[in-house]
Amino acid sequence: MTLVFRFYRACCGKGRRRRIIFNKARSIGADAAAAILAVGLFVGTGSARAAVDKPKVESDFRSWLQDVVKPAALKEGVSEATFDAATKDIAIDWTLPDLAPPGAPKLEGPQRQAEFADPGRYVAEANFVALAAEGQAELKKHAATLDAVEKRFGVPREIVVAIWGRESRFGKAKIGNVAVRALATEAFIGARKERFFTELIAALKVLQGDHVSLAEMKSSWAGAMGQPQFLPSKYLENAVDMDGDGKRDIWTSVPDVLGSIANYLKRHGWQPGRSWGIEVDLPKDAPCTLEGPDQAKPVAEWRKLGVAGRTGALPGGDVNLMAPAGRTGPTFLVTPNFYAIKEYNESDLYALFVGHLADRFKGGGPIQGKWTTPKGVARSEIALMQKRLERQGHDVGTADGLVGFRTRVAVGRWETQNGRAPTCFPTADDVKLIGR
Repeated sequence: MTLVFRFYRACCGKGRRRRIIFNKARSIGADAAAAILAVGLFVGTGSARAAVDKPKVESDFRSWLQDVVKPAALKEGVSEATFDAATKDIAIDWTLPDLAPPGAPKLEGPQRQAEFADPGRYVAEANFVALAAEGQAELKKHAATLDAVEKRFGVPREIVVAIWGRESRFGKAKIGNVAVRALATEAFIGARKERFFTELIAALKVLQGDHVSLAEMKSSWAGAMGQPQFLPSKYLENAVDMDGDGKRDIWTSVPDVLGSIANYLKRHGWQPGRSWGIEVDLPKDAPCTLEGPDQAKPVAEWRKLGVAGRTGALPGGDVNLMAPAGRTGPTFLVTPNFYAIKEYNESDLYALFVGHLADRFKGGGPIQGKWTTPKGVARSEIALMQKRLERQGHDVGTADGLVGFRTRVAVGRWETQNGRAPTCFPTADDVKLIGR
């Protein structure tokens, strides 16, 4: 029901109407629920029903495929035969989320994200218990394959299996969309169509060059394919044939899945022999504004600041502070390998989830620090706060409404400048006060 929940949050309005649509969706299967939710978006009101001319949109879609997509695909080496076979029977998938066809009500998009607004929920202990037990069983089951993966790519098996578990529950998650149809739909009428066009062309290149059929090439609604959830462009760059059958099969071949994940990490900077990081105690007099990869220090300097590992010795070499909720949550010292994991998914908490799950496979315990993080603030309000901080000369990274490390540091510096004890994480009051 993941698709149902995503669609419900993003697309189904507010109040009583939103609850009615959602309760109806919960009582039926996921495929039917998606259709119900699509109705909630496109025909939920008289004005929306009248405004969206679906037959015309479908006709325009066919023209767009021929006039825009086909020339771009042929230019990238996709044969006319491959293109025609992939698009011959294709139609818009109106059940997908994040669609903005001509005449539809404007999508505001989700305003809260667990990875940023409520980090404690994303890495809650309950999220690890079952995955840790399942992952330990998978490590034993595929020990021989993982021996070969470690030898070839230098990435620890626990990290590889942790990503596998996070992305597709070790291959158990249902991945039901045909990638080309999903990507074509989103590239034509998606709210973020620009990001999908290049992936659609890449998907056609996968069909052209690899031994995978259109029907077998399944993805998420956003085009992330197979058990590792590679976008097509990432598949072309990183997928490997680990089982030696001449195919790069990330849908059904566990060796190819595991090898491809490890190859991705190797290509994105994994350093053999180093851990990802460790949870630490950050003394009160050690500034939380020292966070970020641009403030890495030798481990000896962190020791001088009184930073100590909670579960073992600090990792060697240059490391940096990572505090996903500032002083309102646990803190970590992380190595460059943390950022290799982050290349897989641009989220501090994703990388933390993977690293911690890998530790759990080896018998590690729960995250020890407590989360007292303030309730999430609307993303639009965070973005306004970031723009105010920028006008004051602070570097927030990007004013995108997400509380990344640069924004956390900027908030901490603003707190210090205004005589407040720095927490390096914005509260609702901070958002209102900053910039006044």
